Amino acid sequence: MKNLIFLLISLNCLSVFSQKIYMDILSSIDDKKMKYETTAKSIWNLAEIGFQENESSAILQEILKEEGFVIVNGVAGIPTAFEATFGKGSPEIAILGEYDALPGLSQQATPYKMSSNGKAGHACGHHLFGTASAAAAIAIKNYIVKNKKSGTIKFFGCPAEEGGSGKVYMTRAGLFNNSDIALHWHPSSINGASPKPALANKSAKFRFYGIAAHAAAAPEKGRSALDAIEAMNSMVNMMREHVDQSTRIHYVITKGGEAPNVVPDFAEVYYYSRHTRRDEVIKVFDRIVNAAKGAALGTGTTMDYEMIGGVHELLHIESLQKQVHKNLEKIGGYNYSKEEKNFAEKISESLGLKLNTEYVEGVQPYNSSIEAKGSGSTDVGDVSFALPTVGFNAATWVPGTPAHSWQAVAAGGTSIGIKGMLTAAKTLALTGMQLIDNPKLIANAKKEFILKRGKDFIYTPLIGDRKPALNYRN
Repeated sequence: MKNLIFLLISLNCLSVFSQKIYMDILSSIDDKKMKYETTAKSIWNLAEIGFQENESSAILQEILKEEGFVIVNGVAGIPTAFEATFGKGSPEIAILGEYDALPGLSQQATPYKMSSNGKAGHACGHHLFGTASAAAAIAIKNYIVKNKKSGTIKFFGCPAEEGGSGKVYMTRAGLFNNSDIALHWHPSSINGASPKPALANKSAKFRFYGIAAHAAAAPEKGRSALDAIEAMNSMVNMMREHVDQSTRIHYVITKGGEAPNVVPDFAEVYYYSRHTRRDEVIKVFDRIVNAAKGAALGTGTTMDYEMIGGVHELLHIESLQKQVHKNLEKIGGYNYSKEEKNFAEKISESLGLKLNTEYVEGVQPYNSSIEAKGSGSTDVGDVSFALPTVGFNAATWVPGTPAHSWQAVAAGGTSIGIKGMLTAAKTLALTGMQLIDNPKLIANAKKEFILKRGKDFIYTPLIGDRKPALNYRN
């Protein structure tokens, strides 16, 4: 609360009345903590994978509907995508919310590893992501009403971020065209708002078709689809020596045959290709396709492939990043309770680390340099080429925890995750209120956006014109 009071006093451009409303709005998020905690834990327990988040999407829609938002579901041809709108007029602030889980990463809220039993789990914290974003949208809505402000708050329910490129279809459908600024955040092991890289990404499933035969009695009559995949993978692995060092390539064999004594007549491999620039990732992907063609030719099989996802790199707006960093510092971090510290120390031990809570209790210093090493990808990248977009990290995991790990799932199901979620909700809400009150922030961001993106930029989705890959997790 001390941080909030200091923040409000420091905003001398506002009246005392407006300052008190800021404080009341941010405090209202804490007042609804139990509701938001229940929401997040319900989605955590559901752990629905991409494009199958039916109940998770419905939960978020319901809490927004209760607050007077107008819901439109099934947008962009995706049953679990939706938009929730409140208010009218300018500015229009978009808030992004995610809620998909990852396959095979189920884990209880315990500091030791448990069997996943092949079930999905929230190893990237999207149950917290969607809930905090909804909480912020509701808080900004209340600010608009209490202060009789002009403005529109729009929550976008964004499914299948994990490889499904949900926001790409939403961007392609023009859903963000009328908004002025897009806000987002992400669960992390630290609090920080420095610009972070996100790589452009193209992904596809390559399917090979051969001829089945008895592997011992008549191998000469068979043509192995699995051989084709192994040949393709071998060529791609040799290619790694001859690509830019920022390139990332990963794959898994999703189907490799049924029995060793049967020559597989079908096999499938799922590929990701990434780079800091979308033009370069297109070239890398095309080389992967050529490797697949060569593998089919050399093994006497046939091949086709299905584009699954494709996202742009992330475009950062420095003026917005600095503003959000300032807000995150004012909101501040949080302290572990005795029980939380005990949990965190055990998680740290499982990671081979010593617990350091510096950037849980505080905020990582701002750093404007963007390092690409070890970066992932996000479909927020496409949104960031449609309108000025800004995001940050909140400490919902134990320091040092990598995303997509059982440790991330575990912490996300505890009060540690909830505390970080509330930090994120308040930071989003404060930023949204400032944008409504200060048109200059938006104007400056738009000028910077045009300079960085290019005045004559034409958006071309890397997924092409394909329909949403609703069954990509099957």
